[in-house]
Amino acid sequence: RSSAKSARDAEELIKRAGLEGRVSEAGLHAARFRLAGIGGAAALLFGSAISLELGVLLGLTAAALGFALPRLVLRRLEGERARELERGLPEMLEVLALGLRSGLSFDRSFQLYSAHFPSSFAHACALAQKSWTLGLRSRDEALRELARSYRSDQLAHAVERIVRSLRFGSALAPDLEAAAAEARARRRSLVEERIAKAPVKMMVPTGALILPAMLILILGPILLELMQG
Repeated sequence: RSSAKSARDAEELIKRAGLEGRVSEAGLHAARFRLAGIGGAAALLFGSAISLELGVLLGLTAAALGFALPRLVLRRLEGERARELERGLPEMLEVLALGLRSGLSFDRSFQLYSAHFPSSFAHACALAQKSWTLGLRSRDEALRELARSYRSDQLAHAVERIVRSLRFGSALAPDLEAAAAEARARRRSLVEERIAKAPVKMMVPTGALILPAMLILILGPILLELMQG
């Protein structure tokens, strides 16, 4: 069960990183073991030139870093796609609402967004629409698969609203406008949160780089005078 869960987690991570079809779960594990072996062996040889203990320590550290590196890269890509979605989701919902208000169908409004916005999220929307246009999936399945390919509760909720409204024939434009306003408010709060955290993050480079230089500048002349008697 643990192995199956690990495989599912790896597949979900690859999908949310935007690498589905290009990276497999087996390929991810192979890359982790290869990087661990190569990095550990190289660090062991380098450290052994100084001492055996240092070589073993560097080898274990490099092996651990090499094993974790592929997942860290995927996590970074997943985060970048999630941040791009924060910008693209309100636009997509507003374009859909505008198209529906203008008398266009949902499919035509969805195509209008994917054709006129050059983002990777718009490209993912175009691929989803192509899959249900060609009959590879139903429209509901394609939209839900699009939501699963991103780490976003807002997109999942918006997709469920769309699926429910299209299935029961209820008015969709007001729901989309409300979802767009909610997405914009959510993005604004996330940006404000990042701005509030910026001074705290600046303390580390400030303390590590500026403070030693200031101490040298202030204490340097005093130390030179003491050394010269």
